Amino acid sequence: MKLKKSFAFGFITLFSLTLAACGNGGAKTDDSGSSKAADGKPSGEQIFRVNVLQEMPSADLSLATDVISFTALNNVYEGIYRLNLDNKPEPAGASEEAEVSEDGTTYKIKLNEKAKWSDGKPVKAEDYVYGWQRTVDPATASEYAYLYESVKNGADIAAGKKDKAELGIKATGDYELEITLEKATPYFDYLLAFPSFFPQRKDIVEKYGKDYASNSDNSVYNGPFVLDGFDGAGTDTEWSYKKNKEYWDVDSVKLDEVKTNVVKEAPTSYNLFQDGQADDVTLTGELAQQAANDPALVIQKEASTQYMELNQIDENSPYRNENLRKAISYSIDRKSLVEQILGDGSVEPKGLVPADMSKSPDGKEDFTDAAEDKIAYDKEKAKEHWEKAKKELGIKTLDIDILSSDADSSKKTVEYIQGAIQDSLEGTKVTVSPVPFAVRLDRSNKGDFKAVIGGWGADYVDPSSFLDLFQTGVPYNRGHYSNADYDKAVKAAATTNANDPEKRWENLVDAEKIIMGDMGVIPLYQKAEAHLRAEKVKDVGFHPAGAQYDYKWTYISE
Repeated sequence: MKLKKSFAFGFITLFSLTLAACGNGGAKTDDSGSSKAADGKPSGEQIFRVNVLQEMPSADLSLATDVISFTALNNVYEGIYRLNLDNKPEPAGASEEAEVSEDGTTYKIKLNEKAKWSDGKPVKAEDYVYGWQRTVDPATASEYAYLYESVKNGADIAAGKKDKAELGIKATGDYELEITLEKATPYFDYLLAFPSFFPQRKDIVEKYGKDYASNSDNSVYNGPFVLDGFDGAGTDTEWSYKKNKEYWDVDSVKLDEVKTNVVKEAPTSYNLFQDGQADDVTLTGELAQQAANDPALVIQKEASTQYMELNQIDENSPYRNENLRKAISYSIDRKSLVEQILGDGSVEPKGLVPADMSKSPDGKEDFTDAAEDKIAYDKEKAKEHWEKAKKELGIKTLDIDILSSDADSSKKTVEYIQGAIQDSLEGTKVTVSPVPFAVRLDRSNKGDFKAVIGGWGADYVDPSSFLDLFQTGVPYNRGHYSNADYDKAVKAAATTNANDPEKRWENLVDAEKIIMGDMGVIPLYQKAEAHLRAEKVKDVGFHPAGAQYDYKWTYISE
């Protein structure tokens, strides 16, 4: 996005340029970002029926942390910018592009005076100030408060060292904002299009208190849709997005409703699609492979890595042993996992940071190549490291329980990992615990696991979206991996002057080399999803990084 006063950072390349947005077409990803009918016009009933794999854990902008929640929030709320069908930020809550200072640290924003909440009240600058302060306030306990470290005083406020009123955002008028950053941040435009940076209404939050956003009635919305029929976080299996009649750009919204249903078993979703009861479903394994030539098949590659964390919280934890972690990693045949078990377009990972997401400052080298990432399957090396680990730990056997979500693909993955470890590492006994998504998140946050399979999708297009997670003390570092040299490299990247992208790149590459050298977290696969999407459905916005789906431009053409 070209700003009025811009500063260039050549090392960021949009994942969407190579993996692109949604569309229709057999066994391929549509690079156009849309697939329009010949006449480009809606026809027939404008209802889109989508099956998702998990319940929604939170409908609160300050507390949401997951793909399902962020998709919902991205459709019922709106921030300063919105990602378009080409995955580029464009003005939404703003009336025009931000005016950015020459040093990249001050953003002056004129807000869209046509923007309204679903109760008809105008969206004002104070709503952004309040929403940002609420998210970064330690009392809110937002796990995404760390994203505000680029905003002036954000880190100190989140750490309880400064008052939230000192955050670098202020209303200079009813429809004018001034944002001050700690330093120029090359991906900040993308944060302005991310749900954690959306506005919130103080009067509504205070009216409902602890019940705010606990159901669809306990909030107001400023996005293309309003949330409807949502009865409770982590439990409800049906909800809708209905057209918001107060939305400033309502004429661009063609759908009357998006009906969302939680269906965890791929065969059930497949049958619902074939029966015409669902328009978009996710496939895995044999079903995805069998649909390879189906014209309704859409492969969506994501800036997302699925990985296994080992619980290193206790100082006596066996998982603090580097040889044990490496033994487990070497025991996993990731090629077989993605091709024979998942079959949905997912690929073997090169490292923690996804491939094809970020390029060097000169644009010539992919991040994973610069970091020399090589995640390998080697049964002999697995045994070798296991023998070393047993001697160092003084053990002959080890019981491992792996926590995972209970979606079809997650259960297949954890069962495959179970067999791989037991087959390679004699003396291990591996059990699996697939649980509902919200339960998995809760247990992960509490450290209630020995091993857990989870993952991360980029919130913005930059290696730091992944590398920041595993610093000592960061909430998303659920296994409590800790390495002082890693922390130093990540911190150096965060504090490097924005005018020295080569140095920042070097810091990030060093961090990746350290955590992968330690096998502090064990990458399993770089995620893609195989969807069957009815050919009548057009212009589903898909974002490989950020909130995943946007239905603002979607329509039905019978």
